[in-house]
Amino acid sequence: MIRPHGSDFLIPLMVENPQHHAALQAEALDLTRLIINSAAAANTVMLGAGYFTPLKGFMNKADALSVATDMHTADGLFWPVPVMNLTENGDRITAGSRIALCDPNVPGNPVIAIQEVAAVEKLSTEEVNLIVQQVYGTTDQTHPGVATFGSLGKFVVSGPVEVLNFSYFETEFPETFRTAEQIRTQIQACGWKTVVAFQTRNPMHRAHEELCKMASEAVNADGVLIHMLLGQLKPGDIPAEVRDAAIRKMVELYFPSNSVMIAGYGFDMLYAGPREAVLHALFRQNAGCTHLIVGRDHAGVGDFYGAFDAQTIFDEAVPAGALEIEIFRADHTAYSKKLNRVVMMRDAPDHQKDDFVLLSGTRVREMLAAGEDLPLEFARPEVAGILMDHYARETAEVA
Repeated sequence: MIRPHGSDFLIPLMVENPQHHAALQAEALDLTRLIINSAAAANTVMLGAGYFTPLKGFMNKADALSVATDMHTADGLFWPVPVMNLTENGDRITAGSRIALCDPNVPGNPVIAIQEVAAVEKLSTEEVNLIVQQVYGTTDQTHPGVATFGSLGKFVVSGPVEVLNFSYFETEFPETFRTAEQIRTQIQACGWKTVVAFQTRNPMHRAHEELCKMASEAVNADGVLIHMLLGQLKPGDIPAEVRDAAIRKMVELYFPSNSVMIAGYGFDMLYAGPREAVLHALFRQNAGCTHLIVGRDHAGVGDFYGAFDAQTIFDEAVPAGALEIEIFRADHTAYSKKLNRVVMMRDAPDHQKDDFVLLSGTRVREMLAAGEDLPLEFARPEVAGILMDHYARETAEVA
């Protein structure tokens, strides 16, 4: 199986030993409590689940700035996006102490991890802007990722963590949330050697379905991992439980049996375009996948990134050998009226725009909200029905 990133073995930071877990829970009662933000909680879950192998905890300022500027930590580990515990007030926290990190996304703010504080450092406004510009490619506050980062605080609390739970992900998505180790175990149980990962924060329409099949055939894959983000999204995106139901129905009806693994991971969407695409590749390698589909405007938002910037970054900024996972580069995929099938647009050079069935995300949402059927060439009817029910419930709640 493909090696994890930067290590010969996976390094999940979840405390599995029952006695040690109980001891940490008891210790937490006497520690300074820090209610972290959702971004730090998501980072904690990813550290606990092994997706962020080989990191042992949160980065310090030097590592964060180094990662932002040239995608390496200060000691040379390739990493595309800073992994930080940022807070608005670091006055109560001192280097050398141990603190209880408390979950902002669960009622009562239970302890999600114990952190050993290596340092507490403050980012200057210039350093915040540098990180934002390098990671997101813009400082425009209308970019949801930029706006979120700017709200997290300027104090960097670095140091190793011991994770006690996976926040709300295990309880709310028991059939879907999986750690990197669990996915690796399932891949081995299936006997798969070549595995293509598909990242999604949206429901999957016909084009996504066919793209997975095209990529699988192109690399002669043994199976496909449909790996959905379960964390926080921007307003207007489809909730995770609706996406989960729609994807499961599509796989049940339209993929060969035992050819697809459905799983989810506990991370908040960054909308960081190219940098996030590299991060997606890294943690899919940690999950045991050999290939990641990177499509048009992967992890993008609005018009902040070029259509294929998330592909060219692997040529222009990722050093050779930095990642073992391979990238399957996809073009925009749509149903061809001429050919009566879904194709990648680059494979149909004789087509004009009107030769494809194309619907914008806005138009799709309008049709679903109005109870209109989506074209069969665009969406499987069973998937469209699940989405239509969601929009009908939303409309009824507003009314």
